[in-house]
Amino acid sequence: MTEFSFACTGVRADRYAAGPTLVFRLRVTAADNARVHAVALRCQIRIEPARRGYEPAEADGLADLFGERSRWGSTLQPVQFAQVPLMVPSFTGEIEADLVVPCTYDMDIAATRYLTALTDGEVPLLMLFSGTAFTGAGGFRVEPVPWDREAAFRMPVATWREMIEQHFPGCGWIRLPRDTMDALLAYRSRHALPSWDATLKALLDDSTAADPPVSDPFRALTGTTGRTEP
Repeated sequence: MTEFSFACTGVRADRYAAGPTLVFRLRVTAADNARVHAVALRCQIRIEPARRGYEPAEADGLADLFGERSRWGSTLQPVQFAQVPLMVPSFTGEIEADLVVPCTYDMDIAATRYLTALTDGEVPLLMLFSGTAFTGAGGFRVEPVPWDREAAFRMPVATWREMIEQHFPGCGWIRLPRDTMDALLAYRSRHALPSWDATLKALLDDSTAADPPVSDPFRALTGTTGRTEP
């Protein structure tokens, strides 16, 4: 059976992609200069938080994921980042190929919250590989790519930030339930506000000026409690 090994040699933000996208450069090596017709590869990427240190500000930003720093010995567990396929073309011995990884800025996703909390340095990643290889110099064989194939890589935090700035310059992103979005839209229309930024600022100003403070968000948006009396 052909012995395969993998290495990640770099990463870049794809500035021409429709959404946030990272492109990892992979080196695939077949031992003994073997002839490979193609490899249908599956790649799982995990963040390994325990493999780097954290500044106080970063630790504060990670509290919702891992708890207080005193508990990190047990809570600093791997975080799933992506799972993507790759079809590696024909080669003999060694080849490099681009692994395209679509990303999200959804702050409900653990990996996004982790990456957003980092201010500098590198992100410790572990790439796990499996799949099917089609090999043979004088024929055609189908072989599995063993599940134990992996490669460690340290992605610069600056690359992640560059990718996000390309698509969300100077902005954040939150996901809201449909009923909350409908209430926000009604509030914006009612007050003829020009943007979502202006809408949220108006709500914050109303909340600050309210006496007593509005504890129910639906009261600020709709003028009602959003509850049904029994």
